[in-house]
Amino acid sequence: MQIWVDADGCPRVIREILFRAAQRLCIPVTLVANHPQVTPPSRYIRSIQVPAGFDVADNEIVRRLDPGDLVVTADIPLASEVIAKGGQALNPRGELYTEANIRERLTLRDFMDTLRSSGIDTGGPAALGPRDRQAFGNALDAWLARADRRQNREVVKKP
Repeated sequence: MQIWVDADGCPRVIREILFRAAQRLCIPVTLVANHPQVTPPSRYIRSIQVPAGFDVADNEIVRRLDPGDLVVTADIPLASEVIAKGGQALNPRGELYTEANIRERLTLRDFMDTLRSSGIDTGGPAALGPRDRQAFGNALDAWLARADRRQNREVVKKP
């Protein structure tokens, strides 16, 4: 199990939460971006720099993703691809994208994109606040607990 981070748009405070989790639980966290990322020295934290270009980082994450891995992203199309490949996607505000809600999120995203391309100012997302950070931390802890239980079940099943 591994955590992948769509790092081009991931807030620093969210990365710091992930770095602490990586160290505490010895879980690999990989940041993928088209520019260099600053990471603390750790055997569990690394970054991959990809060439600049539309969806290059997203494609690299999907290519490397294994079923059961977690991807931290605010990019809804990337989240959809992650779910289709058997991974899980969590946005920086603590919302876990699932098979049950991803179509609705894609539809809303496309609708808002249509409004913006028509010249309507839809505004942007609110700044990430303390409640968002708490929600992200809680969602990450829940995912880590589920992943730990899955991993323990797999160890027990092996002869």
